[in-house]
Amino acid sequence: MCLLGVAATTPMALAKTPGEVAVGAVLPDATMTGLTVPYRKLSDFRGKPLIINVWASWCGPCRAEMGSLERLSRLKGASQFTLIGISTDDHPEAALVFVQRTGTSFGHFIDQRLVLENMLGADRLPLTVLVDAQGRVVDKIVGAREWDSPESLKLIGKAFRIRL
Repeated sequence: MCLLGVAATTPMALAKTPGEVAVGAVLPDATMTGLTVPYRKLSDFRGKPLIINVWASWCGPCRAEMGSLERLSRLKGASQFTLIGISTDDHPEAALVFVQRTGTSFGHFIDQRLVLENMLGADRLPLTVLVDAQGRVVDKIVGAREWDSPESLKLIGKAFRIRL
């Protein structure tokens, strides 16, 4: 059990998905299909650190952490980064119902063709990817966590060299 906790909080090193971008590499551009916001390109988010949370409506741990992601997005200091969600649901309707039920205000996209899921390495959910202002992957965190906890704020602050 203890090993599972360690694996869930460390960057993914062994499991690779087709086209996965490793920690330290720059994410290539990709067009994202909007779920709660219009279509956007990944490159549109350059210039500011980006937190990408990959989730699915059927994923219990994803549902458990969504409230803390919403609280993170509303914290003083959250203007220093952008937070987006990417659903891996097959059906946009299920994903949209989930977002509406959780009341999240940050932008969500849907990845029905698995392009982003593979690029980010989301073979386990939830996955949260920290991307610097230049588009470089700084860290990948597998598993649910309280994103507004002091520990998570320290992790984000260190990754992005910001003060939260």
